[in-house]
Amino acid sequence: MGNKEKLIVGISIGDLNGIGSEIVLKTFEDSRMLEFCTPVIFASVKLMSYFIKEYGLDMNVYGIDNLDAVVPKKINVYNVWKEPVDVQFGKEEKIMGEYAIKSLEAAVAALKDKQVDVLVTAPINKSNVQSKSFKFPGHTDYLAKELGGESLMLMISDDLRIGLLTDHVAVKDISSSITSSLIEKKIETIHKTLIEDFGISKPKIAVLGINPHLGDNGVIGTEDDEVVAPTLENIRNNGKLVYGPYAADSFFGSGNYKNFDAVIASYHDQGLVPFKTLSFGNGVNFTAGLNRIRTSPDHGTAFDLAGKNEANYESFKQAVFAAIEIYRKRNEYKELAREPLKISKKKSFAKKKQ
Repeated sequence: MGNKEKLIVGISIGDLNGIGSEIVLKTFEDSRMLEFCTPVIFASVKLMSYFIKEYGLDMNVYGIDNLDAVVPKKINVYNVWKEPVDVQFGKEEKIMGEYAIKSLEAAVAALKDKQVDVLVTAPINKSNVQSKSFKFPGHTDYLAKELGGESLMLMISDDLRIGLLTDHVAVKDISSSITSSLIEKKIETIHKTLIEDFGISKPKIAVLGINPHLGDNGVIGTEDDEVVAPTLENIRNNGKLVYGPYAADSFFGSGNYKNFDAVIASYHDQGLVPFKTLSFGNGVNFTAGLNRIRTSPDHGTAFDLAGKNEANYESFKQAVFAAIEIYRKRNEYKELAREPLKISKKKSFAKKKQ
């Protein structure tokens, strides 16, 4: 599929009582989006037609029952189910968690089979999706199981990329979860993705410490001195441009983050609070390190906004653009890696002609 001019973007619809349907449909109400990609929404055409009417949108969707029937320049809806669904905007319901997972599982299966090129996920509710078959705290952990590679949550915006050593881990378990091997693995993943997915040949990576003031020489905690610092020194000695640990409290306010291609935070809120403060509404969650590309908006189901026709869809739109751009960068890298001699010959021939 990678040779086609327009990528097929698979979209899981998320929690139907949340804002997922609104942000997805409003993104593609602008017909110019269909010049960049062909969307396939995994849901039901009857339900998406209901949402279009509910939001008063000027658009049409095209229902398909087979992924070989995807029509370019149309908003395709792959019918994962046919039965009617009773939408209760803003309400947390177990049944909606089940539909969210049906959509996600069908979209991931299509991604694995290369029937779609990339996946963009609308928000799920982490509570109502739990079941005997789905026991994951979020998309990232599920995708790590289903797809090949080492997953890492990487939040991206125009001038900021923040990765996490630990993501959906309880605060009480953070310090014991961060080991030398985890730090090495996560830095390897982010270093690789910066080169292959973002085209940065020599990435500079900053790492934030675990404790306030890096533990104040052991007064608050010893993990930064005993685990983080020596591990980073070892990684530097092996040739990677990795710096830190830095005290997190002043790192963003001082603008120091602008000196690096990516920042690695120790835990969820240490990274996502500054990210959402600096980038909210335009940020994108990219699951780095996997053999397929998945992005999502940087927000949740927003039950309080659901059905009010007021949701900001900019982050979802940026997630679509990011997935397309990352896919192309990764393919360019693969092409360069596969045929380095051919490319170097072309360059030398061009120099001779000059």
